[in-house]
Amino acid sequence: MNIQGQAALVTGGASGLGEATARELARLGAKVAVVDRNAALAEKVAAEIGAEFGAGCAVACVCDITDSDSVTAALDRAEAAHGPARILMNVAGIGSAKRIVGKDGNAAPLEDFVRVVNVNLIGAYNISRLFAARCARLAPEAGGERGTMLFTASVAAFDGQVGQQAYSASKGGLVGMTLPMARDLAQHGIRVCTIAPGLFATPLLKELPEAIQQSLAASIPFPPRLGDPAEFAALACHFVTNGHLNGEVIRLDGALRMAPR
Repeated sequence: MNIQGQAALVTGGASGLGEATARELARLGAKVAVVDRNAALAEKVAAEIGAEFGAGCAVACVCDITDSDSVTAALDRAEAAHGPARILMNVAGIGSAKRIVGKDGNAAPLEDFVRVVNVNLIGAYNISRLFAARCARLAPEAGGERGTMLFTASVAAFDGQVGQQAYSASKGGLVGMTLPMARDLAQHGIRVCTIAPGLFATPLLKELPEAIQQSLAASIPFPPRLGDPAEFAALACHFVTNGHLNGEVIRLDGALRMAPR
């Protein structure tokens, strides 16, 4: 699928990997909806994209992906601004680290596990199902393709660390969902893939002390540095343009395999 002129949705588009993806899509000529819970940041990123790549090429859509009404409203707003979307980048997500049995001997609160899975897995599925239903009604492009959908997992889906039960389960769910979704949506001409990033220089990670950042970077075999969000964005956009990529999960981690802790 040619990105030029397409309407695209990027969840978590107001910061980190999502922001980098939104900016790269706009650079390649897409009309981008920055979908995020943070209204101020979403508006800021959309305004900056518009200033750089042309007025009207980006719109902010405040959205809670776990709420179907909120998602529907965001999809309606994006469609009113840019027309029907054929590209969905699922990048929104949250993290958590809690041992099953804490130092106080008490079990980890169930609410924490539910919250992470609800956002990272159920929320991603929620917006994807609503996007797919709209996308399936569009006229097919060359080769019968109607749309593309990308999920963002993590290397924690495969080698999660101590305390990452909720996060790893949520990201593992995205990995497990990729192939059946690709098979399910094949009849509608919608491709589905997932990127599992390793350690990236996102704003959250860059808040850590410099010594810890350097230690994390040194754990990556090659290149021994943190990933650049632009590298994630480049792969995400390549997925859109490579029509034979479907049902695949791609690790983007410099050959990193996480230690237990």
